[in-house]
Amino acid sequence: MSVKCYETVYKNYGKCICLENGKIRLIATVEVGPRIIFFGFCNGENVLFEDIDRNFYILNRNYGVWYAYGGHRLWLAPEEIPETYFPDNSKVAVDFKSNILTLTAEKTAFGKQFSIVCKMSDDGYCVEIENRIANLSGKPAKFAPWSVTGLAPGGTEIIPLCSTDKGFLPNRTMALWSYSEIDDKRFALKDKYALLRQDASKANPFKVGFNVTSKQIAYILGKQILKVSFDDYQNVNYPDFCCNFETYTNNLFLECEILGEERVYHPSETATLTEKWELIPAEQNEQQIIDEYIRTL
Repeated sequence: MSVKCYETVYKNYGKCICLENGKIRLIATVEVGPRIIFFGFCNGENVLFEDIDRNFYILNRNYGVWYAYGGHRLWLAPEEIPETYFPDNSKVAVDFKSNILTLTAEKTAFGKQFSIVCKMSDDGYCVEIENRIANLSGKPAKFAPWSVTGLAPGGTEIIPLCSTDKGFLPNRTMALWSYSEIDDKRFALKDKYALLRQDASKANPFKVGFNVTSKQIAYILGKQILKVSFDDYQNVNYPDFCCNFETYTNNLFLECEILGEERVYHPSETATLTEKWELIPAEQNEQQIIDEYIRTL
């Protein structure tokens, strides 16, 4: 089946744009954002978080209210107010050619323009995503592209840790935020991997970052596996103690966060961050899926 692209109305997000190939479906907002607000099997459940009640928002000084909305969004690091939380509540430009959907937001007050490019094959369970931030400010700007994907509640994230033998030198980086409790029961740290579970009964936030050299993490939700693949870890400057992957959770969702190089981007230069999402059905129960996935690490 060829990829179909069409307008639809999705819940309380208003008019949206949909990509599907008969196996998987992706829905993105076009009245705000952009956000990829739905990703799942056709006629299946959404693996992304939907903030239907708009519970997660920030009042941003004189710029208005920034809403998370849920799903996948593009930010720039380091995280700071007002620029990171500049409200993206305006309409999005849409272009679709040769199975490629491009969503482009209006230029921000800080001279950045955000675009999310989605490419879906005619067959299969994968979508490739290129996140772009163009510096249209007319002056150099230092930042890193930062991809943030809010995932549906109730799942478990598996993060492979660096296994490169560096002899007398360290090989694993871990960054913790001030609000992250070391003994948080949702978090488990092993030699080869870390686990983070989303728990609706735990309101306190938890965030951790790593140098993920395996180029892939997984989120197990029910009887489905979401694999997120991304660029290789490079010898460059990443934000937050040089982490290229970070993850955050609270009582509403869990976030998978990918970071690119932090450097100076000159006028008209574009920062890019690429990733691939693959959705895999499974027959076992969730714990069996987790155990089997861990054995492959």
